[in-house]
Amino acid sequence: MSKQNNRSIRKGAAILILIFGSLFFVLAGRFFYIEVTGKANGQLLASRAEKAHTHKSTIEAHRGTIYDRKGTAVAEDTTAYTVIAILDKDYEDHVKDPEKTAEKLAPLLDMKEEKLLSLLTRKGAFQVELGPGGRNINHELRAKIEKLNLPGIGFKESSKRFYPNGEFASHIIGYAQKNDKGETVGMMGIEKQFNDALTEKDGYMTYESDSTGLKLPNPKESIVAPKQGKDVYLTIDQKIQVFLEESMSEVQKEYEPSSIIGIVANPKTGEILAMSNRPGFNPNQRNIQNFGNSAISSRFEPGSTMKIFTLSAAVDAGVYNGDELYKSGSYKVGGSKIGDHNNGVGWGPITYNEGVQRSSNVAFAKLAMEKIGPDRLMEYFKKFGLDKKTGINIPGEVGSKFVYNKPLEQVTTAFGQGSAITAIQQIQAVTAVANDGKMMKPYVVKKVVDSQKDKVISETKPEVVSKPISAESAKEVRKLLRTVVTGEHGTGAAYDIDGYEVAGKTGTAQIAGEDGKYLTGRENYTFSFMGMAPADDPELVMYVAVKQPHLKAYETGGKPVAEVFNPTMQKSLQYLQVKPSEEEKEKTKSSETKYGNTLDSYVGSSVEEAKKELTGKGLSPVIIGNGETIAEQQPAPGSRIIYGNKVFLQTDGSPTMPDLTGFSYRDVLEISELLNLKTAISGHGYVAKGSQSIKKGASLENKSLLSVELHSAKKAAEEKREDSDEEQEESSDSNAPLD
Repeated sequence: MSKQNNRSIRKGAAILILIFGSLFFVLAGRFFYIEVTGKANGQLLASRAEKAHTHKSTIEAHRGTIYDRKGTAVAEDTTAYTVIAILDKDYEDHVKDPEKTAEKLAPLLDMKEEKLLSLLTRKGAFQVELGPGGRNINHELRAKIEKLNLPGIGFKESSKRFYPNGEFASHIIGYAQKNDKGETVGMMGIEKQFNDALTEKDGYMTYESDSTGLKLPNPKESIVAPKQGKDVYLTIDQKIQVFLEESMSEVQKEYEPSSIIGIVANPKTGEILAMSNRPGFNPNQRNIQNFGNSAISSRFEPGSTMKIFTLSAAVDAGVYNGDELYKSGSYKVGGSKIGDHNNGVGWGPITYNEGVQRSSNVAFAKLAMEKIGPDRLMEYFKKFGLDKKTGINIPGEVGSKFVYNKPLEQVTTAFGQGSAITAIQQIQAVTAVANDGKMMKPYVVKKVVDSQKDKVISETKPEVVSKPISAESAKEVRKLLRTVVTGEHGTGAAYDIDGYEVAGKTGTAQIAGEDGKYLTGRENYTFSFMGMAPADDPELVMYVAVKQPHLKAYETGGKPVAEVFNPTMQKSLQYLQVKPSEEEKEKTKSSETKYGNTLDSYVGSSVEEAKKELTGKGLSPVIIGNGETIAEQQPAPGSRIIYGNKVFLQTDGSPTMPDLTGFSYRDVLEISELLNLKTAISGHGYVAKGSQSIKKGASLENKSLLSVELHSAKKAAEEKREDSDEEQEESSDSNAPLD
């Protein structure tokens, strides 16, 4: 080998040594850096190692529950299921017969077979969700699907927001739904207004594990507890709300008005006990176009219910003389003339007291312009809070709009035309009349509670907003409003309730069209009534407005209003155990049972004794169970109950489910309360045959959710006749001679 070659080899070796030496020092330096700093590429290696060997599992939290005033859940989180289908043929349990599977599932999921078949035959998919009908289904439907034993069909569990009573107070409660991030967010009503309080935050648990995820023998565990959403308690009373919902639904079906508003309040506290609108919607389905709560978000010309506040101003200002005569018919103001509601004919010279009873526009025009004065009248309207929002603690409230600059505008506002106010403003204002001059701020949310800490976060207390009139004036106004119902010329005779003295004022308001002109025709009005009872010391105030009902030729606009007001007010007073007045007792003494008896206790009595006594009082006993002695009852002893109503009697021993066919909404709630069942009610009217999820005769020991479907009274009657015919046929067959 030449010297030149040797030099080349030595030179190459030197270069290699230099390169590898450099790499060694770089690696050594790198290891030294990592050893000292514990970092690689800017990341802590200990942290990366911990992540690689630390397992994290979520501890699910739940959105807060919304309750009524007595602690019954009206919105809550519940377990839901999504139906999934495994399509991969390499997986043992996959869909083997798509056509049969689609055929069996279609009626249960309320989906077309073609749609399901397209999902079940999707190419390249390992599994698919069978939506929309297969999403958010309940436990009962899951059980029905499982019984089919369809290969490849499974379920994915999740939680959903559930409204057990369907349309019940839906405009107040609102609804919540999941957003794109999978978070449940309030979109309307209480769900929206109190979303921050209701919102939950999931917790988690971490522990050390091996590479497969198995927990190590001595793992370092760490738990971050979930933060449950706060609970919201409403002032709404479930029973009174149901009374209102039922009567409004019946009127909606019979008269098909464009809208109905109903509000029941406690005038002594301002608590809203019931509030509803029609059209309504089921928050589980959100089957409506307009979600606005018209009771607070719609201002309209109130009509003659506004006269309550003009009358109150006149009495309180000391300018009202009920025996003074005035000429009814028409009244000139500026260059215009307004007339009484009988086409301006009037009733000749009459007293102001008769003018109040007849709802004379002329009487109130003269009171406004000649007795009180328009400026002072507006001051009273402001004291009644009619110029601003009430501040009720639910979202969507709008304020009023007064048109009160010219004399004609001042006159028409005095009797309820031209200016526009809301139903909730009228309810707040009338509490001053019912509550001896003290006007109470309305509210729907009673308190917010942290159930984890058993701590009240916030609580609404009754608040006196103002004292627009004196106690003496309020009492005098109530006496005058009582004559509107009982007087010879009173327009409110339809609102006289057996057993209780009602005071109030009717309203018939014109409706402005899109062109700004008032609509014509006997049905194009908003008919209303603002009432309170008992008149001497009101426990309840109630406002009902029915817009554009379809009336029969012989019916007045007050008919549908009375069909909401009367049953709701009467049943509510009886439920609250408000005693009938002595005067009304005398009027109804001969038929006391019809107007409500105080229910005795039957606990401890034999079934036969209880049935005999209740039947004798004109009540309908419903026996639950096969025991011989009554263990519990609903309604509770001491409750007022109307002739013909059901009394649920649970016997000793294991309870079983009765047949609920034909039961009303209220009946379902009563029996659910007695048996401690959660309810899911859909539709209106009465329980449809075969719709109850817990079948007749089934044991109730492990049942928690009762779902039923309601349908119209007409269909219920038809089913009842069919059942009666079947029973007669069976009876005839049993007595037929043998061959």
